[in-house]
Amino acid sequence: MLQEKRVVTCFLESGGEILILRRSGEVASYRGSWAGVSGYIEGAADEQALTEIEEETSLSRQDVELLKKGEPLDVEDEGLGIRWVVHPYLFRIKDREKITIDWEHKEARWIKPEDIGNYQTVPKLKEALSRVL
Repeated sequence: MLQEKRVVTCFLESGGEILILRRSGEVASYRGSWAGVSGYIEGAADEQALTEIEEETSLSRQDVELLKKGEPLDVEDEGLGIRWVVHPYLFRIKDREKITIDWEHKEARWIKPEDIGNYQTVPKLKEALSRVL
């Protein structure tokens, strides 16, 4: 039986592009894969989304505007024995220059949403994105 873990995945949008982040070798899962801003939900999902954005990009709540909250998506990973319940969000940001990534990521890239399939991402990132576009 798979262990269920709830997570948020936040896509940051600016000028028609979205930010994807490459996970570092220091994280527990999916090292080297591209992802959105994400993290385990410890309380309310909406609050967790803002917390993760602050931690992973240094953007404050005043720097982001919630555009859409998508339906949660189940992602089963038999290898890890986990069913991720992904809560997707789309935020618009005002100033890309303010972003500073933390230790969880080694690279950040702005891409057109339709190009997400060209990247090796965490499981079902494209599906999570489609729920908020």
